[in-house]
Amino acid sequence: MHLSMHNWMRQEPIETTIARLAKYGYKSIEISGEPEKYDAKHVREQLDHYGLNCWGSVTLMVDKRNLQSADEAMRASSVQYVKDCIQLVSDLDGQILTLVPGTVGKITPDSTPENEWKWLVEGVKEIYEVAEAKGVRVGIEPLNRFESYLITRADQALALCDEVGPNLGVVLDAFHINIEEEDLYEAIRKVGKAGKLVDVHVAENNRMPAGYGDYDWAKFVGVLKEVGYDGALTAEFVAPVDRTPANRYPNALETNFDNLDIDEEQLKFIIDHGSSILTEEYYDWLVGENAKTLLPLINDVY
Repeated sequence: MHLSMHNWMRQEPIETTIARLAKYGYKSIEISGEPEKYDAKHVREQLDHYGLNCWGSVTLMVDKRNLQSADEAMRASSVQYVKDCIQLVSDLDGQILTLVPGTVGKITPDSTPENEWKWLVEGVKEIYEVAEAKGVRVGIEPLNRFESYLITRADQALALCDEVGPNLGVVLDAFHINIEEEDLYEAIRKVGKAGKLVDVHVAENNRMPAGYGDYDWAKFVGVLKEVGYDGALTAEFVAPVDRTPANRYPNALETNFDNLDIDEEQLKFIIDHGSSILTEEYYDWLVGENAKTLLPLINDVY
């Protein structure tokens, strides 16, 4: 088992991200599913320079990406997008792809359950064939009910695996399973003992880094050992910014935008909509704290 991290949570040069991961003892990256953004050769060179690997990628199901859509053209373009992500993983010598089937944040169905399930199975079968040929293992990630509506629990993802192919697996996310599973540890056991656990995403119950919520990480890692999981613990925390006097982290909110690669229109939009850009100091600290909590447990258990 090793420590990995997503990079979709912060818009910054990939060189900066990789250097930070190496600094804190991470061994790999699960790179954002943005095939058009990355030069795979350059990313590979950066990873080699810092002694890291690409663990895989994660689909960014935004805008018009939706494998269970009633719009046939949208389903087709979504399938092609996922295929492109698989190619990115292959080019970076990665092993896995985390696949979120539906648009994140869409909680209203397009059609009947029967139709959406049929469309989803058809699309994932097409993706699965390409992934198998490339040697990339795909895992279906259930999201919580506030971000999705069709695949929200481990048993639903396993049902999709049964219909698609023997090597299709499941990705479990500590934040989501804490919301949706009756017993999150039993969900891990069920998926793991079936040989279907492809990847594990980690964040606290409040989606802060490990160590800043109520998770028992020693127990969590112990259950992963119990089921024989030997992949990545991929950090996917999303730290909120407190704009009230109760703020515990006064250095969190970026106020100096002079050195950021962002134009005035984008900056105005961010400010007008009450969104936030985290400071480099605060984000760097978050990445380090996550590693400080999990690395001793990984090294202890394995």
